[in-house]
Amino acid sequence: MVSLSSEEIVAELRAAVPLVGPSLLASDFARLEAEIGRLEAAGARLLHLDIMDGHFVPNISFGFPVLEAVRRVTRLPLDVHLMISDPLPYIERFRHAGADLITVHVETVQEPRAVLTRIRQLGAVAGLTLNPPTPLQSVEPYLDDCDLLLVMSVMAGFGGQEFEPEALEKLRRLRALARPELILSVDGGINRRTIGPCAEAGADVFVAGSALFCEEDYGRAMTEFTALARASRSVCTASGRGL
Repeated sequence: MVSLSSEEIVAELRAAVPLVGPSLLASDFARLEAEIGRLEAAGARLLHLDIMDGHFVPNISFGFPVLEAVRRVTRLPLDVHLMISDPLPYIERFRHAGADLITVHVETVQEPRAVLTRIRQLGAVAGLTLNPPTPLQSVEPYLDDCDLLLVMSVMAGFGGQEFEPEALEKLRRLRALARPELILSVDGGINRRTIGPCAEAGADVFVAGSALFCEEDYGRAMTEFTALARASRSVCTASGRGL
């Protein structure tokens, strides 16, 4: 388990933005420990894990055993994205399995504030996310109750999908509404073409799967992705639309 508190994790991530969050769903599971070592050497600051239940999303990925195995071989913060129905009963177990950041879908919870509060009570970073068809108004009342807001730029459930540009307007709106400390993350179709527009729209963390893991050199790819995001943020700041 990483020794940092949730407040320290948020502070470290904020200080490091823009940053790429490698999504382990796209990694080679036959060589998972080696893949994590390569990502650490490439400069990864966190690892993103997609948990799918075959109910909320039409796919099944992995659960507690894989999360526990990842926790044993890295000290990086683990950013766990729960694509599952009724996540509240499982929050504590995911936390004990090694999750440092826990993100739930607003579509799956009747009382988002209660779930976010429970995540914080367990000492984890509390995240909320929404799918592309879900209106932004569904998360706006809870911006002060979460530490991270994840904008899905594809439908949750599968890797390798095409980026949906409607996510950019959501990011812009959230960046204007939310307190500056809120971490804005974006997930789905992130690559060299889309990372810049997402950064300009206000994103801090860019979850990258297929576009990163298809590269031979993870370090070079992460450096290039980060540079593209940083350049776009600089343009945005210079134009007076500060992030």
